[in-house]
Amino acid sequence: MIKLPEEPCQCPDCLRFYREHDRLIREFPTLRQQQEINWAALQSFRTLCGRVLEDLQRQVSQKSSKHSEDKENTGILNKKRESMSQVISDLESINAHLFSVEALMERIFDVKVPDKVDDKFKEIAGELAPDPLNIDRLRLNRLLHQTPDLPEK
Repeated sequence: MIKLPEEPCQCPDCLRFYREHDRLIREFPTLRQQQEINWAALQSFRTLCGRVLEDLQRQVSQKSSKHSEDKENTGILNKKRESMSQVISDLESINAHLFSVEALMERIFDVKVPDKVDDKFKEIAGELAPDPLNIDRLRLNRLLHQTPDLPEK
């Protein structure tokens, strides 16, 4: 059995993730807002990935037509071309997955909840990700950091 650590990871990447996670809960505390922000994030990811893919494909086709006559550097060009082909293949795979996620997310928009349930979303959001600048939270953090019997991290 795998034992999970009791404390969440404190590496810079994880801390940044926790802050962003909490910010998204605080700023978009309703079901509808979460649906919309996730949809927008997915669409921006697809748009950017698709444009980069198109640009790389265009560059590869332009370079291959320019270098088709150049016989001297064919070994180097072939390695670069293979490397770029792998990148393009990976981006095509990412795009395919994003289209699948988009199809699944469209079903989420079919869900509508009553105002009472949306209020519950807001309540739970406040518990999950309280405002880090809230005076009570700042005071509590200061007290915890001044307590000598707590282990240092």
